[in-house]
Amino acid sequence: MNKKYCFMKVLIVYNESNPKIYEQTPKISESDLNFKPYFDLEKPNPITEYETIAKALRKVGYYAYTLNIMDNLQLFFDEIDKNKPDVVFNLMELYKDVAKQEMNFAALLELLDIPYTGAPPLVLGICQNKTLTKRILSSFGIRTPNYRLVKSLNKPFRLNLNYPLIVKPALEDASVGIEEESIVYNVKALKKRIKYVIEYYAQPALVEEFIVGRELNVAVFGDKEPKVLPISEIDFSKLPDNFHPIVSYQAKWEPYHVAYHKTIPKCPAPLSKKIRQEVEEIALKAVKAVGCRDYTRVDMRLSTNKKLYVLEVNPNPDLQEDAGFMRSAKVAGYSYSRTLKMIVDFAYMRKHGLKGY
Repeated sequence: MNKKYCFMKVLIVYNESNPKIYEQTPKISESDLNFKPYFDLEKPNPITEYETIAKALRKVGYYAYTLNIMDNLQLFFDEIDKNKPDVVFNLMELYKDVAKQEMNFAALLELLDIPYTGAPPLVLGICQNKTLTKRILSSFGIRTPNYRLVKSLNKPFRLNLNYPLIVKPALEDASVGIEEESIVYNVKALKKRIKYVIEYYAQPALVEEFIVGRELNVAVFGDKEPKVLPISEIDFSKLPDNFHPIVSYQAKWEPYHVAYHKTIPKCPAPLSKKIRQEVEEIALKAVKAVGCRDYTRVDMRLSTNKKLYVLEVNPNPDLQEDAGFMRSAKVAGYSYSRTLKMIVDFAYMRKHGLKGY
């Protein structure tokens, strides 16, 4: 091992079965768009993100390197047998294009007794199941939007919910399935969207009352003693009038879409001391309720009548340098490298019963 590195060997594991797809993305310039972009137009490339994480960890003296298992677990087994990493930085989200397999890779790390970053398998499974998460949060007295789970349109149903409603796939994350058409104002549109979700995503539809108000992203950082980082808000004021104030899939992941450039984060969010303290208390309570650790993002809505609703609890959120979690970390005074180092250290210290931070 190169002497400039310390003892810590960090294997960053991810799964991109077709990495060449990111080399085939057509380039679009600002002149091709019918709006003025706010952010960079470069299509997100997760491969670059993983290499950036490795580079950042090397800056703090860790021997960090990446492995794309490409839907082949044998590649992972061969790697750990050969190089025996001290910590696995777990960035697995899919296996063979199935999102629910995310929890099973964490379970494999548990069985192999390898220290790894982020949430344990049960938590990953819980948080991907939106209705289960809502039930757990409700049992802890944490407010979430009123909802119903619809598994089929073959039988008559009465939701007893107040319009407008938002219809989501019940078992996805990262805003998958959340689009402009997800917000509905009448029964006809509701049934059409439920039918689409059930058929296209092959899973039940979660129907929630849509909370009109401000959207807050709350980063929670730490293992044994987690703390809330500066709260971020999504500013919807620049969205065209015909768009709903939501963080849709397009707003998160499609840099050639107007919503991507008109849902602008502000950190720290301008909140009263009372509301800020309440947000922090709810976020910590939510993280502990479902069992998250290391790094988490809790998404909330502050309604027009000043009530807070938890929309999602997101274990292992995106760690791109300009993404929500890292934005809050930067405002809190943590550099990118230091934040990543601490996440690795949480895993190592947890495994070896050490105290720190």
